[in-house]
Amino acid sequence: MTIYLVGGAVRDRLLGFPFVEKDWVVVGSSPKEMLQQGYTPVGKDFPVFLHPTTHEEYALARTERKTAPGYKGFTFHTDLSVSLEQDLYRRDLTINAIAQNNEGELIDPYHGQADIKQKLLRHVSPAFAEDPVRILRIARFAARYHHLGFTIADDTIAMIHSMVEKGETQHLVAERVWQECYKALSEKSPALFFRTLEQCHALEDIFPALESGEDVNRAVALLEHISQAIVDPASRLAAFCFALKEDGIIQLMAHVGAPNECKDLALLTQQFATIIYHQQQWTAQNIVRLFQKTDALRKPERFENLLTIWANIAASDHPLTEVSPAILTTFMQGALAQYKNVNPQTLIQQGYEKSALGEAIKTVRQENIQAWLNSQTSL
Repeated sequence: MTIYLVGGAVRDRLLGFPFVEKDWVVVGSSPKEMLQQGYTPVGKDFPVFLHPTTHEEYALARTERKTAPGYKGFTFHTDLSVSLEQDLYRRDLTINAIAQNNEGELIDPYHGQADIKQKLLRHVSPAFAEDPVRILRIARFAARYHHLGFTIADDTIAMIHSMVEKGETQHLVAERVWQECYKALSEKSPALFFRTLEQCHALEDIFPALESGEDVNRAVALLEHISQAIVDPASRLAAFCFALKEDGIIQLMAHVGAPNECKDLALLTQQFATIIYHQQQWTAQNIVRLFQKTDALRKPERFENLLTIWANIAASDHPLTEVSPAILTTFMQGALAQYKNVNPQTLIQQGYEKSALGEAIKTVRQENIQAWLNSQTSL
């Protein structure tokens, strides 16, 4: 039983890149022995175990065979005879197929260190073409390491083209698409994720809501700008979707399996653009409706996210916007303070109740904002 550190921790240590998680591969062992050592099994498709103390993942060395389309279409083989080199051969990229033993010695049978020096993302073997999730992963790595100068090897690009032509990307499931998309949106250069998929002819299958090159260019350009100021993945996604119509956003979010909070943030960002970016729309009635529909009082953090997104879109010189980020932010914060300035108890004492109370609160809020608007001589 020999244990090796593998994958991301080895790669990022060589790159001087921060990492948190460590993955381990165990050679010359069995599920029975792992259980006897106190490891806890967690893998459904192949033997993966959690360390009894660190809770890090330890996977038995394995080989695999393609049996059906998609990323689930594999059978796995693990026994005492599977070598470290055989396990590394099934991995996606050469930079992810480097192992380290307990003495700190690197085992690099597929020249991952050379590709790190050349700043290349290159597939290990033809087995890369058997799993469409690897297209998403390599696009994510392109987004992560773009600032270090990494590019995708030409032969790997050609292999991905072939995968797309054979329809492999049509077998991706929403859960895995969202996992990779969310991670990519957290990277330093998230726009490169979408640019890479476009370069590999995979974008149309994975994100069919992006119907035209113009849609893609606008969305990616806005994401490139926004990601310099905003690190929240959901906010970045909302900005990316800003170029789409409402039904396009709904379609895209459903296709990638995005959670409701991400879909709602993107929809609200787009739905209220007309009010947000045109000062002639800053009426008391419109502003009250904006705060109501965005649930600004009960979800203040989300409204702050929306305001940050809107301000950064304005800062990008988007053609829709007619107001500066500073004026937009200052105005909306001031209007929200007036919206909050209502005491329901006072209205209850005046005899309002049930639906009448709700209407009275709305009326007072609108009156507050109108009076405040009248005092804003700079508008």
